[in-house]
Amino acid sequence: MHSREEIMASFGRFLDVLDELREKCPWDRKQTNHSLRPNTIEECFELCDALIADDTQNICKELGDVLLHVAFYAKIASEKQQFDMKDVCDRLCDKLIYRHPHVFGTAVAETAGEVCKNWEQLKMTEKDGNKSILSGVPNSMPSLIKAYRMQEKAANVGFDWEKKEEVWAKVREEIAEVEAEMEKGDKVNCEKEFGDLIFSLVNAARLYDINPDNALELTNAKFRRRFNHVEESSKAKGLNLKDMSLEEMDALWNEAKESEKV
Repeated sequence: MHSREEIMASFGRFLDVLDELREKCPWDRKQTNHSLRPNTIEECFELCDALIADDTQNICKELGDVLLHVAFYAKIASEKQQFDMKDVCDRLCDKLIYRHPHVFGTAVAETAGEVCKNWEQLKMTEKDGNKSILSGVPNSMPSLIKAYRMQEKAANVGFDWEKKEEVWAKVREEIAEVEAEMEKGDKVNCEKEFGDLIFSLVNAARLYDINPDNALELTNAKFRRRFNHVEESSKAKGLNLKDMSLEEMDALWNEAKESEKV
């Protein structure tokens, strides 16, 4: 791999290129925080796709795109005399050092769990840190990840099941409540109870060290792969899915399942 000197030289070159683009390119010159935001979200999703696929080449490429956006926002801020890339890096380093006293200080943390608990407590003591335990979870975060992060943060201050096995009684309780509301046909309460059920399943996943978002994405990918097989196989036979029976589609689905076992 490259030396620290080579890495720093490459980063400097990148900043020089960005400066020149901002000055000479009409598209780059007109960008603002608001105009870039949708592109930033798109780039993050593209990076996520590459990470899920474990595609090393694309991970490298998409990391570069995300880095461009980080530096672009800092560049825009520097033009307004607000902050620059040095300030971004300095604040990040200061935060990392402060929140890792077991590395840079005298505190002791033997496990990852202890590190997480210390992290949350330290965030509360920072001058511009979180005002409450859950304030660090963005409202705009996707619901499944948001549920996981809120539960994680609450657990870090001791609000958690004493034994992880106890969570299954809660899951069964929520299933019963969903079924009861379904029988009544109350759509509003059904939605609320279904949310409670999903929240309890996210909690179960957390307690068993399963990331629910990753787990769901694996299932999404599996469903896409198998359904694509159903669609492609039906076309190869000159059939239209809409004209096929459920039994015929199930047979193709099972073909896809069997092919994955090989």
